[in-house]
Amino acid sequence: MTDTTINAEEIAKFSAMADDWWDPAGDFKPLHKFNPVRLAYIRDWTLKHFGRDESQRRPLEGLTLLDIGCGGGLLTEPLTRLGAKVTGIDAGAKNIAVAKLHAERMELDIDYRETTSEALAAEGARFDIVLNMEVVEHVSNVPLYIKSCADLVAPGGLLFSATINRTARALAFAKFGAEYVLRWLPRGTHDWNKFLTPDELKVLITRNGLKMADETGVVFHPLADEWRKSRDMGINYMLLAERPASPVSKTP
Repeated sequence: MTDTTINAEEIAKFSAMADDWWDPAGDFKPLHKFNPVRLAYIRDWTLKHFGRDESQRRPLEGLTLLDIGCGGGLLTEPLTRLGAKVTGIDAGAKNIAVAKLHAERMELDIDYRETTSEALAAEGARFDIVLNMEVVEHVSNVPLYIKSCADLVAPGGLLFSATINRTARALAFAKFGAEYVLRWLPRGTHDWNKFLTPDELKVLITRNGLKMADETGVVFHPLADEWRKSRDMGINYMLLAERPASPVSKTP
């Protein structure tokens, strides 16, 4: 196992598609469709956890947020508009360049950096909210990656994670269905063997001092043409964990 989370093949794959980040009909069309449900999950739990008033125009004002593997900024921009002080990191230089350019066009102040989660954690950086959304299945060293995600969460802060379950249904629908039949994604986007079950991911998160707070499945409703939360975690799912305000010991 490598001592870095960078997977050069994965970085090259997404860098090749970087120009399409903000094209809702391009290679990242599935993420554009998926964005509303994951953004709502992040917003609603953040408001609840930090006791914020959702009627305010910028209810996340004063909170620091890190989006790991931010790509072109599909999450960083709306969360900035909600008032959070947002940092977006990505190991792909082209992704960061696209994100910076789009943020400038939108007149949004977002701190974009070409770096990794482990490098940022080594600097001692801490954030109220850390996003690990659709990234863990693309990194090289998963335990190191999750440790760095957890280390970046400030006391009393939140870690949001989203990924794909390693099930036969996920292989059929999220891999072959999405890439070969429906062609929602370019072929080779995902490797089923890199998917994590919810239990596997929860073990990695809790062994690094965080406590699980919520979990939910996410399913696509074709008639409505939208993704919705569900009790079914057999394919796509999201997890929420929190770091207690007072330190807790890490489990071996």
